[in-house]
Amino acid sequence: MDPVRISFWIFVATSAGTWLLSLATREYSWTDRIWSLAPLAYLWVFAAASGGDPRVVLMAVLVTLWGARLTFNFARKGGYAPGGEDYRWGILQSRLRPWQFQVFNLAFISIYQNAIIWFMTLPVVTVFRNPGPLTFWDWVLAAAFLAALAGETLADQQQWNFQQWKKSQRAAGHTPDPGFLQTGLFRFSRHPNFFFEQAQWWVFYGFAIAATGSWLHWTVLGAVLLTLLFAGSTAFTESISRSRYPAYAGYQKRTSAVIPLPPRFRAEVQ
Repeated sequence: MDPVRISFWIFVATSAGTWLLSLATREYSWTDRIWSLAPLAYLWVFAAASGGDPRVVLMAVLVTLWGARLTFNFARKGGYAPGGEDYRWGILQSRLRPWQFQVFNLAFISIYQNAIIWFMTLPVVTVFRNPGPLTFWDWVLAAAFLAALAGETLADQQQWNFQQWKKSQRAAGHTPDPGFLQTGLFRFSRHPNFFFEQAQWWVFYGFAIAATGSWLHWTVLGAVLLTLLFAGSTAFTESISRSRYPAYAGYQKRTSAVIPLPPRFRAEVQ
């Protein structure tokens, strides 16, 4: 079987499926709901077609761990429940005319985002076409991937704990203060979860380098497109945060946007 062709048809099916579901339900987070699942299908298609090539199987196992963690985190936030839509889509709808949002829904949410999901897994194509035994560098890459996975897990747990605290404060009749997380990993990066997510897929591309000894392959496009997507997502998310929290501007001045770095001054955040 040709795993590239099969993965392409999975991409077509998920793009069409998420779009049709969005029209049927008027919810626009269906691509978010399959974000952690579709890469597993892509990787295991290649693993099966490779006849058990160790590097391809290792990549599939790592992506399975990534998908399991992301699925768990998305589920506990209610992402799979009816009405569990990304709040940003509602805000964007209020800024666009209905027909404009529907064009955005088809072109960006359903097609472009599904294309990114597909492309970010395609370093496995390079590896599939260059089979070989595992090397020292494969284990270094695997360790780096797992370290980034652990970092994202910690960041998401810190955000979860903070959001649970906010809910408890509101339930007690209090206004949560501060209104956004500024401690833990979020003291060093405004979006540490974004940083570690992107790091995992850049490390994933590293397996194509390990398989060939060449630094540049067209399959790097997935990591590049994912980084660009996060750049746009960060800008949009932060525009919302600034409108909600006047103190967010000060947080932006002292804290790195994505890459964890020491705060720009030593004043402790209360």
